[in-house]
Amino acid sequence: MSALLATLSATAAAAVIALPKAAQRLQLSRAKHPSLTGHARMARRVAALIPHYAYSERAFFRSDDPDETVALRRENGFARLADLYRTRFARTRAETEAVRDGLSDLQFTGLYRVPFQYAGHVRAHLGAGAFAAASEGVTITDLDGNVFYDLAGSYGVNLFGVDFYRACLEDGAAKVNALGPVLGPLHPVVTGNVARLKALSGLDEVSFHMSGTEAVMQAVRLARYHTGRRRIVRFCGAYHGWWGEVQPGIGNPVPTSDTLTLSDMSARTLRVLSSRRDVACVLVNPLQAMHPNAGAPSDSALVDSGRKASFDRAAYTQWLQELRAVCTANKIVLIFDEVFLGFRLARGGAQEYFGVRADMVTYGKTLGGGLPVGVICGRADLMRRFRDDRPVDICFARGTFNAHPYVMGAMSAFLDRLETPEVAALYRDLDATWDARAARLNALLAEAELPVRVANMSTVWTVLYTRPSRYNWMLQFYLRAEGLALSWVGSGRMIFSLAYDDAAFEAVAARFVAAAHAMRADGWWEGGAPTDKAIRRAILREVAAIRLGKLGARLGLRAPDQA
Repeated sequence: MSALLATLSATAAAAVIALPKAAQRLQLSRAKHPSLTGHARMARRVAALIPHYAYSERAFFRSDDPDETVALRRENGFARLADLYRTRFARTRAETEAVRDGLSDLQFTGLYRVPFQYAGHVRAHLGAGAFAAASEGVTITDLDGNVFYDLAGSYGVNLFGVDFYRACLEDGAAKVNALGPVLGPLHPVVTGNVARLKALSGLDEVSFHMSGTEAVMQAVRLARYHTGRRRIVRFCGAYHGWWGEVQPGIGNPVPTSDTLTLSDMSARTLRVLSSRRDVACVLVNPLQAMHPNAGAPSDSALVDSGRKASFDRAAYTQWLQELRAVCTANKIVLIFDEVFLGFRLARGGAQEYFGVRADMVTYGKTLGGGLPVGVICGRADLMRRFRDDRPVDICFARGTFNAHPYVMGAMSAFLDRLETPEVAALYRDLDATWDARAARLNALLAEAELPVRVANMSTVWTVLYTRPSRYNWMLQFYLRAEGLALSWVGSGRMIFSLAYDDAAFEAVAARFVAAAHAMRADGWWEGGAPTDKAIRRAILREVAAIRLGKLGARLGLRAPDQA
């Protein structure tokens, strides 16, 4: 009997100990977003299950079971577009093809411009050239002499227009030319850069790095060093560079058990942060305010019309204020990752725009004045990389090219211009200007009864589609034909510079509408799919057919060995 009582007592004690852990795991699970983007491990498993397959040339135009007259309009429209690309972009495409086999970056971006089922046929006929010869104002010119309005924005670098950065590079080089590419000693322009960055960020110290990814890596490392905690929290869909620990799931071959991916703008997330004692820092990418809990929109994933985006400044401000309070109460380091958005929303960045102070801020892209850079600004107690009482206990970070003289010179020139009345004028009524431009384009699209709309967060825009379709990704090729240059993610992200005046924007709007008219005329929005759900179900059936080895003749699917 005594042995039985002892066993029961031990079991009960174990249950009591296990209960808090189980409750914590349940709380954490509830704070994750229900999408695959919110579940990194599951996303990796699902990605591994999806087989490659490609549509035959006939099935390419009929994947949504359209009326045959519509399919023929698509074939004819595609042929006309392909002929235009062959003749108008001949030299640019030839240069691209010549280097493709030796440049893995180009192979990657070229493959993921459209959903993989369609990629082979698109690459064969609508290959987008990757080279450019010149830029001026808000335009870029390719090797064939075609002039495009630039909506790629140099991945966010180009905030003030290419002429602005050309001047920064020239002035910056002149400032440091006497020292040249000598590494180790600091050029005196660093003193001014540090002082102005401290003033802009409202923080105590500055650290220079070679890229935004590196800046985020060091910010997280410092947070762990000073808190003694190992977990980091990122929000569902947010991008913080390609470093493994901040990009769990698809795209990262290494598991990251110390990264928690939680729901953005969620009370359940706040409860997790309040209850755990192992969280070192929380990373915030303010761009997520445009599409909370969703990844960066890209046409490679545009298999239906389910893309959504909108920006509610008041709601996101309230969320950041609540997050700030929870992090303060629980000694969690709050890091704003402004590598992309820094200086785009306001001269003082997202901290000024939303009225919320972070413990550390990372910058990059535009701050380099046209050259690569990563910067951390932070509280003095968090930026220190050593302990006074334990001299061997350090937090190491150093890079050969950190604070490179030419980068520091270009940064100095950038910060000089940031203080001018001309640049200050660009920030006045910034939201009102760009919100009005988005409304203007949406009105033109609605008037023409085109199934396309745009959503924006200041100068960062995305294209939305209002009618179920499997072919929305085709719009990027019609836009290029009309002289609008997009980045490799297609219509998912358009990035304007502040150099756009009303006349230039009206030209973009007219070309955008013309491209949508041409796409509609060619039948791409007249498929047989009644709903986005029906489209997704059809794709799942195709995947299942490939997985089971049943290549349906009606679908015209080809396995990898037949592609």
